[in-house]
This record gives sequence, C-alpha cells and structure tokens, in this order.
Amino acid sequence: MVAWGEEKRNQDLSFFCRLAVKKRGQPEFPVWIVSDARRESDVEYFRETFVCPTLTLRVKAREGTRRDRGWVHTPGIDDATTECGLDHMDNWDFVISNNDDDDLEGQLESVLQAVHQHCS
Repeated sequence: MVAWGEEKRNQDLSFFCRLAVKKRGQPEFPVWIVSDARRESDVEYFRETFVCPTLTLRVKAREGTRRDRGWVHTPGIDDATTECGLDHMDNWDFVISNNDDDDLEGQLESVLQAVHQHCS
C-alpha cells in the first residue's frame, strides 16, 4: 500500500490532497481541518488552493511522553518520509505541546481565536 501511494505521489504530488477535497465536496467550506498532512507539498497544496488563509498547527510531545502512552519506535516506519516528512518544517503558525504537564486547553483556545479571526 505504501509503495502504491508513493508511486501515485511521484506522478502527482497533490493526488491525495485533491482526492480528499473532492470527496468532501470541493473547497466550499469556510474551515477545513486536515489532521494528517505528511509532507510539505501537502501543506503547500492547501495554502495554494483555499481562499481563507491556511493556518498550520503542529502537535508535539516529548519522546518520553510518547513512550509513556505506548509508542514504540519502529525502524523503517517511524523514520520514513510518511512519518517525518514535516519534521524539518519550521514555519508553523502554531506549535501545540501535548505533554502531560502542558496547558492544552489554553493552547487550543489561541488556535480557535485565530481561526475565528481569519475566517469570519
């Protein structure tokens, strides 16, 4: 499945993004939440396609926190582009820290305010 997906992406970087938008009825909604962008070309597609400004958000957690939640690093999967293709990107509008000791609600409130400001 991964090989097929990579083949499709190599032919057309926006293939899966366009398919997702088409499935939901084209870019007619005022707010879209894309929860699984995996590559910079995915982010670029949404920035170029939608009229409303695109706000990007990255959720991060310390490796120890992730392990405490049951995550185990799997070589060949967790270090593949499909999992870490956005790790080098540093121009996120928001970076949410999702460790056990973080004020998650406060961080998300600032995101909601920005969405309301940009899209109303």
